[in-house]
Amino acid sequence: MIKKSRFIAHVSPVTSPAEADAVIAQVKQRAWDARHHCSAQVTGDFGDRARSSDDGEPSGTAGMPILEVLRRRGLTDVVAVVTRYFGGIKLGAGGLVRAYSSAVSEALALAMIVDRRLLVAATVAVDHADAGRFDNLLREWVRSHGATLADPVYDAKAEFEVWLPPSEVPMLSAELASVSSGAVQAVVSGAERLVGVPRPAPPRG
Repeated sequence: MIKKSRFIAHVSPVTSPAEADAVIAQVKQRAWDARHHCSAQVTGDFGDRARSSDDGEPSGTAGMPILEVLRRRGLTDVVAVVTRYFGGIKLGAGGLVRAYSSAVSEALALAMIVDRRLLVAATVAVDHADAGRFDNLLREWVRSHGATLADPVYDAKAEFEVWLPPSEVPMLSAELASVSSGAVQAVVSGAERLVGVPRPAPPRG
């Protein structure tokens, strides 16, 4: 609440400008009684498509500040909408810029940011009796190595698919060899793709 005006930020992942526009429309429909729904969106693998809207606020005081927050964070495929319930007191250009920027920054602080990285696939196959132990080990390992773990597949053996940076393959191989006395290996297929990896939360305090 800033001088009786309420600013409510909504941040959502999107895959295209059309999807971003749909999110904005949904927010407007849900909060139909608000005065403004200012927004910014960035899409494309390299964040090459960007748009913003002041939605009735003075030019440059809402949409662009929201966009600048997204740009500073290096984000893409995201849309941010800040809904303002006007409290009757004007904030001035500087006050509006601060209010809209802060609303988005605070929303992003609560969000889980996902980084896209070019990763390779490695398969780890273990006996069913050892599946639980290796499941726990791999889930812990990927969290600290910029990797991600797909759902296991249970066939003749339990198979785990790990997507990891190429530079981390020796580390995974060494970890598996250490805990299995060399019996379990990571088999790299050579396939590469962009994979979303949750960004570690910043330390508190």
